[in-house]
Amino acid sequence: MIKNLYETHLQVKDLKTSISFFEKLGLERALVISERKMAFFYIGKGRQLLGIREVPTGVEVSKRHFAFGVDLSDLMKAMEWLTERGIQPLNSVGKEAVEPVVHTWMPAAAVYFNDPDGNELEFICLLEDEPQDIGYVPYLSEWNELNNSNK
Repeated sequence: MIKNLYETHLQVKDLKTSISFFEKLGLERALVISERKMAFFYIGKGRQLLGIREVPTGVEVSKRHFAFGVDLSDLMKAMEWLTERGIQPLNSVGKEAVEPVVHTWMPAAAVYFNDPDGNELEFICLLEDEPQDIGYVPYLSEWNELNNSNK
């Protein structure tokens, strides 16, 4: 029945600031509904949607997490790419933000960052390796060494 995630929404404090942020990420603006303080962005070629809605003054943003799927070649450049756009990559799972980390149970490599409201966003790329339970989350270079030594 379910084929994909078509649309998701985030709460934001300032619509203009968030529109600018998501355009810096390369998302295409689909629609702005000023009177409802909402905007929609297309994600990728599949035309999935990200909606953002400004919360009323004094209301706290309910923070969320989601991941954007990317190619491995783009993920390898993601930290520099984010930094060039004034977006700070985040440390994650006890690792400094010096290279992508690998969730070995999938396996998938990932880079984390926040939007202006503290929503935790992620660039993720599924890897072609076999899943492994190694008891920790390695950097991608560690994962590659581990997989190369097992071949």
